[in-house]
Amino acid sequence: MPESISHFFLELYKSDPKWNFIFFYDPVQADRVIEGFWMTVELAVICVLVSVIIGVVGAWMQNQPNRFLRLLVQGYIQFFRNTPPLIQLLFFYFALGQFTPTYSPDGWLEIPIISNVGWAIISLSFFAGAFNVEIFRSGIEAVPESTKEAAEALGFSHLQTYRYIVLPLAFRVSLPSLNNNLVNLVKTTTQAMAIAVPELLYQMVSIYNDYSTAMNASMLLLFIVYIGLVAVLVFGMYRWEQAIRIPGYGG
Repeated sequence: MPESISHFFLELYKSDPKWNFIFFYDPVQADRVIEGFWMTVELAVICVLVSVIIGVVGAWMQNQPNRFLRLLVQGYIQFFRNTPPLIQLLFFYFALGQFTPTYSPDGWLEIPIISNVGWAIISLSFFAGAFNVEIFRSGIEAVPESTKEAAEALGFSHLQTYRYIVLPLAFRVSLPSLNNNLVNLVKTTTQAMAIAVPELLYQMVSIYNDYSTAMNASMLLLFIVYIGLVAVLVFGMYRWEQAIRIPGYGG
């Protein structure tokens, strides 16, 4: 941090203690904010990618003739859509986490092979994935049957038709709804604080617990950062939607 900026925020704190931007003039607190920011970005990116993969695979399974696969996907969707994400997170970490195998690097300390960060990724990805399955299913149903029949007439197998014809068209139709769900997922990553994942909200709460005068400044910075993250995601999705748009599909 440039010395002039550090000096400005230090003087601001001295003149108005309610606005203590300590992370702009204290290197230790600045490192905590940076660490929390990158953990938030890591959580968001991984969960977005995994949830999209779950949505694509789940939508494909829903369109299979195998009744067991369809029931399995429906059960998954109902479970994750009808329970709060925070409860799911706690269930994964505290309940399923009890059965996680451990390893001991020093012969004394037992460390689970899935950390709290790992459980947060799993839980949040499955939560958003359940909505993505329905989003992609709706997109698949919007693809005309005549298009699928034409692909089969050309010798495409069922899997090839889904991969090369149905999925690309369905993806275009699904992008607006997918965008909304992924924005919600990025905001939901803050709940990882409940299992001590050191993301940005966790670090900010820790800072103002240590320095009570930093509460207003911490919440302001947190607000601005999340506006920025969501804006980047929305803009990226919008540009992607425009780049792959086909007249007649997806609006």
